[in-house]
Amino acid sequence: MLEFDFENKARQKGYTAVCGVDEAGRGCLCGPVCAAAVILPEGWNHPALNDSKKLSPKKREELFSVITENAVAYAIGWGSVEEIDGINILNAAMLAMRRAIESLPVPADYALVDGNIARDFPIPAETIIGGDGISPSIAAASILAKVSRDRLCDEMERDYPGYGIGKHKGYCTKVHREAILALGPAPIHRKTFLKKILGE
Repeated sequence: MLEFDFENKARQKGYTAVCGVDEAGRGCLCGPVCAAAVILPEGWNHPALNDSKKLSPKKREELFSVITENAVAYAIGWGSVEEIDGINILNAAMLAMRRAIESLPVPADYALVDGNIARDFPIPAETIIGGDGISPSIAAASILAKVSRDRLCDEMERDYPGYGIGKHKGYCTKVHREAILALGPAPIHRKTFLKKILGE
């Protein structure tokens, strides 16, 4: 079970509403990047909480319900395809994270962020490399972001059939690359991500 070491250290500094923040879809060829912010109740934990990549889709869906039912607050933020192409994926991911934090119905006063970059956040933020496998709050955020984006990928599959988005969730698989070459890019594709594939 993941331990609340980072959350507890933040509380010892006087912070009272610590949120975990993570994103999903940063390396995908299509669709927006998704971020989640989650404030877990102090002392609440779940034995299955972990990095979303280490969990099956079924387990992520189960945990999505558990987390949203038990969290003090949670919110989802997005960075659009246009924003990804316009300001680059890193800046769009940061934007999605800030939007998630700012959308929390209970304001957070400290953020634990997966990775090594937290740029222009509205509250003090601490980055943790591999945080989604260390901090329960970040793990919870990773699950909410992944499930939210996967659900959107299922919608994109219906709207833009033929690319296999429902299966590969927008990542750069052989099937996805071949579909782009055969069908051409769809409006949901990130133009800046397709240059090598299209030989531009």
